[in-house]
Amino acid sequence: MVRIGSTCKPFPESNAVAGSVPEAILVGLGAIPGAWLRLKVVNHFYPMVPKKHWGTFLVNVVACFALGLVLGLNETCSSSTGIALLMGVGFFGSLSTFSTFAVELLNELRAGQVLMALVLALASIGSGLLASAVGYGLGTHA
Repeated sequence: MVRIGSTCKPFPESNAVAGSVPEAILVGLGAIPGAWLRLKVVNHFYPMVPKKHWGTFLVNVVACFALGLVLGLNETCSSSTGIALLMGVGFFGSLSTFSTFAVELLNELRAGQVLMALVLALASIGSGLLASAVGYGLGTHA
């Protein structure tokens, strides 16, 4: 569906075979700088904040916003899935990290920091959902 006044083309169905070599290359090319940036950001915050989980929180929320934006733009403006694979799945997928988030929560719980674990869990999930919704909303109204 195209909105009145929109200059974007509707999103066509992809003819690409899911998991094809060109798709894997796009995802890989996006993943390398995304993972590198996550490492730099999380390690940058460590000397300033005694817990690394706030660096993880930051990259996850930024990635949620950006992935929502890419999804929204892709639904309304894209003529191919290449940008979604390169940026959405590759870059922002490797920038965010659910497994590190889960392990950091587990570490807080093992250290007896139940309140901190609860704050981190609720802040991460709530902020991630809000950031995704804002990004998606901006993307669909581009």
